[in-house]
Amino acid sequence: MGYIYFTRHGQTVWNVENKICGATDIELTEQGHHQAEELGKRILEEGIHIDEIICSPLVRAAETARYISEITGVPMRVEQRLKEQNFGRYEGTPRDGEEFGRAKEHFADSYDGGESMLKFCHRIYGLLDELEKEADAKVYLLVAHNGVARAVQSYFSDMTNSEFAKFGIRNCELRKFSY
Repeated sequence: MGYIYFTRHGQTVWNVENKICGATDIELTEQGHHQAEELGKRILEEGIHIDEIICSPLVRAAETARYISEITGVPMRVEQRLKEQNFGRYEGTPRDGEEFGRAKEHFADSYDGGESMLKFCHRIYGLLDELEKEADAKVYLLVAHNGVARAVQSYFSDMTNSEFAKFGIRNCELRKFSY
């Protein structure tokens, strides 16, 4: 049985301000850089085997992946499908906003100029299906976003719509998923 690892990028200013980042390209804070370095050191010190790092093209994830790659020596590549969901008009608004909370439970809607949850999950699931074919031979670390973490979690375990909408992981938290 194969497996993959997943981590969310390091902290950003909008994370601190509790704003929705989505597809907006937001840089890491000083703390975010430190978190990425610490995760790279942890992977190295714990001897966690990873063959390749695959990251989102957004700077917060790509920088996190770069730190991990440089510290561990594991090669990395950018994968467009790992880009965070586009939340349309909700980007830059409060993450805990009541209207956004309701919108997250409508999986077929496109967030007024954004991307529907169904289309978003379709692209993440397609990537995970491809990686499963190589899971016995290669171990990947995906470096992406909270929304991507939500989709990955739902790929590996059943979730209600409410659980899916509320799911999240901390910056630079490392999770392991088995196929």
